Amino acid sequence: MPKLKTNSAAKKRYRKTATGKLKFKKPGLRHLLHQEPSSLKRPKRNPGYVNEHFADNIKKMLPY
Repeated sequence: MPKLKTNSAAKKRYRKTATGKLKFKKPGLRHLLHQEPSSLKRPKRNPGYVNEHFADNIKKMLPY
């Protein structure tokens, strides 16, 4: 059986947790932050988890 290639974009964006969920960093904290209130920036610090609906597609991109 041939090896499967890992999708480069997916490996940079997602990490598998110990329970098998997919974790990612929320977007919107790189630049132009002075005009955004802290109440909108604060929830972006916490990790996001991929919806189960999309998780199967992403797990195929991350075979190992």
